[in-house]
Amino acid sequence: MKKLISWNVNGLRACVTKGFLEFFNDIDADIFCVQETKLQQGQIDLDLPGYHQYWNYAEKKGYSGTAMFTKEEPLNVFYGIGIDEHDKEGRVITAEFEKFYAVTCYTPNSQNELKRLEYRMTWEDAFLEYLKKLDSSKPVILCGDLNVAHKEIDLKNPKTNRKNAGFTDEERSKMTALLDSGFTDTFRHFYPEKEQIYSWWSYRFKAREKNAGWRIDYFITSKSIDDKLLGADIHTDIFGSDHCPVELTVDL
Repeated sequence: MKKLISWNVNGLRACVTKGFLEFFNDIDADIFCVQETKLQQGQIDLDLPGYHQYWNYAEKKGYSGTAMFTKEEPLNVFYGIGIDEHDKEGRVITAEFEKFYAVTCYTPNSQNELKRLEYRMTWEDAFLEYLKKLDSSKPVILCGDLNVAHKEIDLKNPKTNRKNAGFTDEERSKMTALLDSGFTDTFRHFYPEKEQIYSWWSYRFKAREKNAGWRIDYFITSKSIDDKLLGADIHTDIFGSDHCPVELTVDL
């Protein structure tokens, strides 16, 4: 059995002062992925005994960035998706293991007034092609902040957010296309009807207190390993970021 965790830490240096290491040590994951590290090489020295560390930094300082910490050393590690236009923001790390690929992703946010929606659409198409290519050789476990609430059940206030970043028809249709390409939303695999379970809450309007959240952090896996999925969880009781960690256990 393997346990995987994904957490958008919204600045790892800040999160370390708010309980990151305690959670990291308690959860004892085989693979632990973080997004939005918001740092450059040399800005943090994380002591994680027993783990291999892989980092992808954005060119722009204090922005984006991903990391993956693994107990088992991967066969290969790749940074980005092999397209220059999409690989300047430290958004993707892929680790190849014997039986699967682990991919962590911080999907570009479409931003206020959907300023970046057009770019987001080109990203989605390129990223899906990348995942399909991986999936053609071995199963994929994708995790991260994918910056979309797929269905109305995945956010507290769907009606007032129809035209907002993360819940536009365009973004939602790209998630549908991903799942229709042979992938599984693992949380919904186990809990198709579960309501009011979210992974992100705005820092404004006491959103977390009121549980006015969005489920935008995912584990998405190749359909070919549906029978290997053991459990999915969202750790809504863990603070330290405006996101909480999400979990997958899998028999691989």
